[in-house]
Amino acid sequence: MVKVKRLVLDVLKPHQPNGLEFAMLLAERSPDCYIKFSVEEVDEQTESVILTINGENIKFDIISEAISAMGGTVHSIDEVEVVGGHDMNSE
Repeated sequence: MVKVKRLVLDVLKPHQPNGLEFAMLLAERSPDCYIKFSVEEVDEQTESVILTINGENIKFDIISEAISAMGGTVHSIDEVEVVGGHDMNSE
């Protein structure tokens, strides 16, 4: 089984929720993940942020849905680290 260990996402989000609330809500949806939130650019209505997510098995669909629910959009996946698994039953 392949597992996603790290994602770096470029996200556009509204000013609210603020960065702390945004990161905490993401962490609630992915409790085994470490999330780093970095603001790259701010304009009148939005913020461009870089989310760095580390974990044992990151579920991108859960992260993406949570971002959308808070009014954000994933602009790009800038970095990915995955590890391949070994299915013992296939031998």
